[in-house]
Amino acid sequence: MIPYGRQDISQSDIDSIVSVLQSDFLTQGPQVPLFERAIAGYCGAEYGVAVNSATSALHIACLVLGLGKGDYLWTSPNSFVASSNCGLYCGAYVDFVDIDPKTYNLSAEELEKKLIQAKKDNKLPKIVIPVHFAGQSCDMQKIHSLSKEYGFKIIEDASHAMGGKYLDKPIGGCQYSDITVFSFHPVKIITTAEGGLATTNDKELSERMHLFRSHGVTRDPELMTKKSEGGWYYQQVNLGFNYRMTELQAALGVSQMERLNEFIALRHKCQIRYDELLKDLPITTPYQDLNSFSALHLYPIKIQTDKVKNTRKEIFETLRNNDIGVNVHYIPVHTQPYYENMGFKKGSYPNAESYYESAISIPIFQGLTIKMQDEVVNVLKKVLS
Repeated sequence: MIPYGRQDISQSDIDSIVSVLQSDFLTQGPQVPLFERAIAGYCGAEYGVAVNSATSALHIACLVLGLGKGDYLWTSPNSFVASSNCGLYCGAYVDFVDIDPKTYNLSAEELEKKLIQAKKDNKLPKIVIPVHFAGQSCDMQKIHSLSKEYGFKIIEDASHAMGGKYLDKPIGGCQYSDITVFSFHPVKIITTAEGGLATTNDKELSERMHLFRSHGVTRDPELMTKKSEGGWYYQQVNLGFNYRMTELQAALGVSQMERLNEFIALRHKCQIRYDELLKDLPITTPYQDLNSFSALHLYPIKIQTDKVKNTRKEIFETLRNNDIGVNVHYIPVHTQPYYENMGFKKGSYPNAESYYESAISIPIFQGLTIKMQDEVVNVLKKVLS
């Protein structure tokens, strides 16, 4: 089976993990701060906060930005459920902004329309989470401008976008946001097995995220309410969580970062070759915005259903039956049963729903060989003929 995405583990990666296993620290040691500095440095951000998943990072990002009961969080319906669930964890209301039909990202134009109406209704969002779908940045300049006009905070969900760029600068530098979140799940650009990280340029936000990550407990005298009673002393100054990343995960991440640029370059070679091989088939290949340099986490194609005899489901199943591990990203969040029970209805976000009805993610990862790619294309040609 050729998967739609997979990790690339080298001997150097393995050696870094073994080294930690033989060290004094399996958790709360030097590797996590090293990984945080590596990501922040690469992105051009001041601070990084490593956690056990991107979901956890989204949660604590919402908390430090003050999201709470009665507030509104808006995000894209074309994402994994974590992008909106983080708002529900905080007791907030969640709503969605339809996507741009070309980039499949949250539409800045639709966002502006929704903000105009929300201002009239006194229901403006406290936080907007643009999701950089497939690794391509949203229109962050426009979204940032709207945030200044309408007074909301921005968390970039860059779970797909480690190594990508926007306006020639690395995604994650937070030039147009308060916080950016990355994922290091095995199918992402680099992996820590499971893991996430939040970048920010705000020292206070960084300190508070570190607190939320570790039970709300600190040994920092500057954060304590009274003088330390001794070397053993700590204080719980907030109600936090156990969202820590282990030393093993962080060591793998540090090692993987050494090959990040190589991984991105290999993915772009795959994309260029796919674009050429698929150009005459009844499909729509991913649009690449000139302002963005995608990390290419995914290569989602849209089936031109009016030009083929098979349904999307039949095409999907034929690919799977031929050992091509395709997937669909994503089922629109608002159509999930949990969200339907909250009052969301199909038909509310037509662009996201239209995209979903014809989308298939075909394999793209740094280890995808020419032979594998040819196999994917050959099966596609047969099933689309």
